Amino acid sequence: MVIVKATPESEAGVMPSPELLSEMGKFNEQLIKAGVMLAGDGLQASSKGFRIRYDGDKRSITDGPFTESKELIAGYWLIQAKSKEEAIEWMSRAPFDGGTEIELRRVFEFEDFAPATN
Repeated sequence: MVIVKATPESEAGVMPSPELLSEMGKFNEQLIKAGVMLAGDGLQASSKGFRIRYDGDKRSITDGPFTESKELIAGYWLIQAKSKEEAIEWMSRAPFDGGTEIELRRVFEFEDFAPATN
C-alpha cells in the first residue's frame, strides 16, 4: 500500500492544480495498463471524518479535524509489485514535488497468518 501523507494544504481542502491532476491521471493509467494498480483514491480532509476509539466494550467518537496533519493520510494506492525494488521504481515516477511524502507498506496476505491458524 502506498500512503500519501497529508499536508496543511490538503487538510485545508486545497485541491491539486489541474496540471497535477492531469499528470496523476496519466500516471494512474500507466499503473493500470501495467497491471500494477489495484485501487487508489484521494481522501477528504480530516475535518470531514471521525475517529472511533475502542476501550473494552466502550466506544468513543471524535469528530475531525485532527490537529496532527503530519500523521494524516491524504490518499493511497494499492499496488501489486513483484519486489520492493519494483514498487520503488513505480512510485518514484509519481508526479509529486514540493516535499510531498509517501510511505510504502506491505499488506498482510492470507499466507502471512497461516502459522497462527495451524
